[in-house]
Amino acid sequence: MDSPPPPYQTVLDEVGPRLRRLRAKRGLTLAALSEATGISKSTLSRLESGQRRPSLELLLPLAGAYHVPLDDLVGAPEVGDPRVRLTPRTLPSGGTVVPLSRSPSPGPLQAYKMIIPDRGTEPELRTHEGYEWLYVLDGRLRLVLAEHDLVLGPGEVAEFDTRLPHWFSSADGRPVEILSLFGRQGERMHVRTKPRA
Repeated sequence: MDSPPPPYQTVLDEVGPRLRRLRAKRGLTLAALSEATGISKSTLSRLESGQRRPSLELLLPLAGAYHVPLDDLVGAPEVGDPRVRLTPRTLPSGGTVVPLSRSPSPGPLQAYKMIIPDRGTEPELRTHEGYEWLYVLDGRLRLVLAEHDLVLGPGEVAEFDTRLPHWFSSADGRPVEILSLFGRQGERMHVRTKPRA
């Protein structure tokens, strides 16, 4: 019984076709690339066709000739950089959400910084699966949670089961900044109908 290929095999198998596409995109012949790198035309041809395995001795001169990082040349998967690329999104309500964790997050929680405008005085209560934790960074947050109507200031925290009807907005007409942590199951949001008077 054959053993499965190592996980990096796919990356190695793609190096040759990637090199061929890059050379074609730059409009170079094998002869011109050979002259620029000192690698023979036959070796370059075998490398591009997959008949020769890539090695550092071959890839480093090619990366220099193409003026690209070695990682881009081989299509290496991204590893090691723990920074999260912040990409703000505008909400339909006019607020802004900045994801602070990778999407999808490897863990059960998602972290967001939110900038929430004044959404008006009439709360539109919502429910969804999950548990939420809110920390007010700046401004004043109005949180309506079931029968409670609260105002939280900087440094104050609220945590609650999101199956309880809830809504939040600026408390004083100025934007409020909060840090929000909640589980992925919180993506399934449902609008709760208003109770009859």
